[in-house]
Amino acid sequence: MTHPFEIELETSLPASPEQVWEAIATGPGLDAWFMGRNQVDGHAGGIAAMDTGGHRQEALITAYEPGKRFATRTPPAEDGRFMAFEYLIEGRDAGSTVLRIVHSGLLGDDWQDEYDALRRGWPFHLGTLRQYLAHFPGRTAVPVFAAVPTGPRPAPDVRAALALGLSLPTPVALGAQAHAEPAGLPPLDGEVVWADDERFEIRTADAIYTFHHGPGIVLTFHHLFGADTDGAEAAWQQWLAELLG
Repeated sequence: MTHPFEIELETSLPASPEQVWEAIATGPGLDAWFMGRNQVDGHAGGIAAMDTGGHRQEALITAYEPGKRFATRTPPAEDGRFMAFEYLIEGRDAGSTVLRIVHSGLLGDDWQDEYDALRRGWPFHLGTLRQYLAHFPGRTAVPVFAAVPTGPRPAPDVRAALALGLSLPTPVALGAQAHAEPAGLPPLDGEVVWADDERFEIRTADAIYTFHHGPGIVLTFHHLFGADTDGAEAAWQQWLAELLG
């Protein structure tokens, strides 16, 4: 049985409407703050696609009004489930922009858990968007995805292992300084800019690093803006495997 849902959010961003549009309605823009590797056909009726760890998800672009409105909708599953996203952009004084997001659709039988996860995730993603627009506007990122199963290990133990690997004190707090040395990559030295019970995020001079830990798995969605990105995905996969193996 399906259940309808709707999540609405509004945030003020330190960027022009044109910059926000590039961030939410183009593949390179989404690569700089959202999940996976993204492609966007620049017209209504086109396809917006996201590839995460080899899993490709496509959505139909239902509205494409540059600088104003962008909307997509996934095809319905066999049981009718789908997701729709609408982004509304409004310029404000002093070069800022208000972005309103409406995420709606139909969820399946476990809708309550899925809805709660979506509701918790959106503030984090908007925080990452704000970090990108404030510190790396217009720059192209290489998205890095890695995933390692953690088995039955309790979530607090997984979080503690990640904190240790990043030289962070526990509990992980905003402003804490992180350090890590993935094999073959430049050292990570940065500041924690987001921390909650499921994830934390570190901003360095040339990257945004995100670490998500859920039941049985750890995921990374990094956004690398520097030049030394060759082999980054394999290096982070190895780092996670060695840390949590």
